[in-house]
Amino acid sequence: MKEPAAAAGVTWGVPWSRGELSRGELSALYLRGTADGSRLPLQSRPAAYWPDGSIKWSFHSAVCPEGSAEGYMLEQSAEAEAVQPGMRVSVQETEEAYVVDTGTIVCTVIKRGAGMISRIIRRVPADAGGANDNHGHSGVEKAVFVEGTASAGETPPVELLVCSGSELVCLREHRDHLSGRLTLTQERFAGVTRKAAVEEAGPLRAVITLEGRHRSSSGAREWIPFTVRLYFYAGLESIRLVHTFHYDGNPHEDFIKGLGIRFKVPLRGPLYNRHVRLAGSEGMFSESPKTLHTRRTKGKYADMFAAQLEGQRLAFDAEADAYFTGLLQDSAVWDSFRLLQDSSEHYTVHKRTGPACSWVKGAEGRRAGGLGYLGSEGGGLAAGVKNFWRKFPSGLELAGAAGDEGALTVWFWSPEAPAMDLRHYDTKTHVESSYEGAEELRATPYGIANTSELTLWCMAETPDSAALLRMQAYADEPPLLICGPEYYHRSRAFGLWSLPDRSTPAKAYLEERLDGIIAFYQAEIEQRKWYGLWDYGDFMHSYDPVRHVWNYDLGGCAWQNAELVPNMWLWVSFLRSGRADIFRMAEAMTRHTSEVDVYHFGEYAGLGSRHNVVHWGCGCKEARIAMAGLHRYYYYLTGDERTGDIMDSVKDADYSTVTLDPMRAYFPKDEFPTHARVGPDWAAFSSNWMTRWERYEDTFYRDKILTGIGCIKNANLRLISGPTYGYDPKTGILSPMGDDNWGRHLAICMGGPQAWFELAMMLEDPEWEDMLAEFGVFYNLPEEEKNAVAGGAITGKLRFEHPVLSVAIAAYGAWYKDDRATADRCWNILLNNPFGLVNLQEQQTRVTYMEELDEIGWMNTNEASQWSLNTIIALELIAEALPERDSGGAERGTAVE
Repeated sequence: MKEPAAAAGVTWGVPWSRGELSRGELSALYLRGTADGSRLPLQSRPAAYWPDGSIKWSFHSAVCPEGSAEGYMLEQSAEAEAVQPGMRVSVQETEEAYVVDTGTIVCTVIKRGAGMISRIIRRVPADAGGANDNHGHSGVEKAVFVEGTASAGETPPVELLVCSGSELVCLREHRDHLSGRLTLTQERFAGVTRKAAVEEAGPLRAVITLEGRHRSSSGAREWIPFTVRLYFYAGLESIRLVHTFHYDGNPHEDFIKGLGIRFKVPLRGPLYNRHVRLAGSEGMFSESPKTLHTRRTKGKYADMFAAQLEGQRLAFDAEADAYFTGLLQDSAVWDSFRLLQDSSEHYTVHKRTGPACSWVKGAEGRRAGGLGYLGSEGGGLAAGVKNFWRKFPSGLELAGAAGDEGALTVWFWSPEAPAMDLRHYDTKTHVESSYEGAEELRATPYGIANTSELTLWCMAETPDSAALLRMQAYADEPPLLICGPEYYHRSRAFGLWSLPDRSTPAKAYLEERLDGIIAFYQAEIEQRKWYGLWDYGDFMHSYDPVRHVWNYDLGGCAWQNAELVPNMWLWVSFLRSGRADIFRMAEAMTRHTSEVDVYHFGEYAGLGSRHNVVHWGCGCKEARIAMAGLHRYYYYLTGDERTGDIMDSVKDADYSTVTLDPMRAYFPKDEFPTHARVGPDWAAFSSNWMTRWERYEDTFYRDKILTGIGCIKNANLRLISGPTYGYDPKTGILSPMGDDNWGRHLAICMGGPQAWFELAMMLEDPEWEDMLAEFGVFYNLPEEEKNAVAGGAITGKLRFEHPVLSVAIAAYGAWYKDDRATADRCWNILLNNPFGLVNLQEQQTRVTYMEELDEIGWMNTNEASQWSLNTIIALELIAEALPERDSGGAERGTAVE
């Protein structure tokens, strides 16, 4: 989506139509630049399969050169494009470590025990010289030669030790309330790896996974499980890290005070040739433990000072510069520097000379760039954090700059901020007053997770400011290759959805409204500051126009937590447009909902928490929040292994409902192990199983789907029956419990139809397709027609609530059965909904809360999400029934009731 400013490693997914690509053809694919015809080799692997064994999704990795083509074509040759020997990444395994060689860096990753990386060597061609040489200083003669290797007759490269160790760091705050006094103490923990694996070993990309826990300094306790993945690409000097931590403490006793990764950096040469850099909102905080700034810095020394701030190496003449070097001897030595992003709107930079002295504020601003650098004459390390200010309170710390070994610490939770408080907002639930989902208080963070990303650069010399700013931009928005919307649509990636079409006034009218809803939420994220480590990516549920705020404190009306699948709305909006800004919204929501809103272990493993003031606060723990169908978009588009782990972990989520029956408030324990509604419960299970089946060709989970479908086929009214069944996870059997249960709208608004449409493409079962269509047509029939079809088995209007939620499956029914009356009902529902009637920009009013705000008093994310998603699907299936509009926007023709 974003052209790389420098050589970049990219991994992305490509969908294929059934039968289009066989397994044997995958290795012969290569990339061809559309502008210059250049050919790039690929590292490819299958990601999902069609039932006939052909490739459904494939993953590809490539190294795109600096200034690479605006676009590429994926093409097939008679044989695989060869990867040149000098452009390979290799992984060697020893008893203690994996040694990864990209050709530019050699990184030793510890396989077990304390630490993460034991060292990183940066290679520099022997004849390269110093690119930043200045003022008579030449070459890299102060660098340390480590273990140069070269072919016969070649001069070995200079090898610089730029990292001498790293560790994962956790600080626990303990609170004692004694004699009315609060005493705070801190305990330090460091990561200990228990399991390591190589997931990919080249030739273009290598991936290493480390899993473990944080152990206290005394060794008495281990907690906070972690997973870290390290990504290496051939020829590159950078390493991408994806860091996940899980919470397994007691929120009333275990407060995380700090959490991060520390890298040790060898430092060599005079203090004035050592450099610290911290990215601000626009530029760089550029200093040294010994800057050339004195009250006598004038003339050539002022020029040298400017060169120092750009990272250029300096040299002084012992006689001619004796007076000035004497001044430098007298000036302060600044040993440590830190940046704290304490909110989305504020950061500070401080520095100090030593532990016995105070911190001095050096800068203050709004949104830091999230990149830090520490280095000297022998090279250094730069670390850039994705979404740094968006996931506050974050921090960067550069310590020990005056010694032989410094430390660069990336803080995902800065210890300079108040400790994490994961307790619930109250000691009881509020079901009636606040729309909370259950009388039981199950507000536990035990088992939730959070994932952050950073990029580490291993530098042979200190980059200038422009280069550092390019690195910062790369870390925050890494480049990604994507297919065009038309290709995604043609391959039926993720089922049924439409491409934008403004060919008629009526279609243009709907596209304007779809764009307007996206624009509203983009503005609202910024206006309402929906940021923070535990919040970023989520939207809020519904609005309070009296206070001019979203219902941040009203139980089930606060955070959305994937309710009514806004994830799917955002991802489909990206697929049909190719817009990078929508991709980033969907990516952030996926990272949040798949980690924070989901339980990854413990009593509720495989389930997620319904919407609440606190993301894990609701007593309803359900499979729909954690289902693979919400997250597989991101997985297949990017190849993100962490998301793959999460989808693997929910394959048996149905077993967790035995412990916590989703229908326990309505159906007491009976002869069934548990209960499941055909949707959202069984729909979520089938989404998990379909994903497992297509990824691994695991027919056990295909058969669980077929068992459930067989039970539904045998029900009195097929899919219209229920929607609640007795359920046995061991057999997958759904046992009928009648046809007049409440809640059919929940069967179709939580992603069920979207999963089932794609499942229909895989199964090619006409009866399953007919069942979907039958349900869609039935949902909005007049009452007398429903009674005629169901023989009076279903009573009451409350059995088919909220028609706007039904439009996707109703449009499918209209398309499948060529039913114009149902199509007309769909458009009547959509066009007479508030989102279909108005332009949101025209609905906003300027109000004053604590600050001036733009608001729409009737806004709610449930309907915004469902109206948008269902409109996009209706435009694909029943566009020919869309009532015409004149050029002024007025509707012509009347849809049936």
